[in-house]
Amino acid sequence: MDLLDLCDIETWQAFEDAIYERSGLNPAVYNTEGIRIVQNPHWPNRLCPEIKATSKGQSFICATAHMNLANQARQSRQTVIEECDAGMVKLVTPIFVEDTFLGAVGGCGKVLDDGEVDTFLVNKITDIDEERVEALSADVTAISMESARQLADFIEKRVAEIVTDYVRRQQQ
Repeated sequence: MDLLDLCDIETWQAFEDAIYERSGLNPAVYNTEGIRIVQNPHWPNRLCPEIKATSKGQSFICATAHMNLANQARQSRQTVIEECDAGMVKLVTPIFVEDTFLGAVGGCGKVLDDGEVDTFLVNKITDIDEERVEALSADVTAISMESARQLADFIEKRVAEIVTDYVRRQQQ
């Protein structure tokens, strides 16, 4: 069983679009290997695509944050809201059908409350010039923890609907 057994790719795409419209975060649905199933990012700022474009940024900032938080979410069966090493929020909600973990959904790419991008660390990991990192960080906006929790509630509710619909179809 995988995420496309639960619903079609268009439904997952619409879910990602709804997350972006509500929050401005870069939404993503990930399988158990941490791979996006919809290849259509909604970048919330100019810095994130630059980080992901470098192999070190993708591997040591983005992928590491996702795998760590997805593992926490899988173990706790709860949404996890934390910062990545670049200093931006990452929200991860696990997707389960009964006891089977199928992946995660969430978003990233804004600073939490009054946080700030860690330009020094981004520079050291990605080798992007620190002045360029600072310039690219200028349009990184904030999301409050309250708004992040409200988004988590929305995501959890939608995941529950998708899973319930799947289970109902299996019982017919």
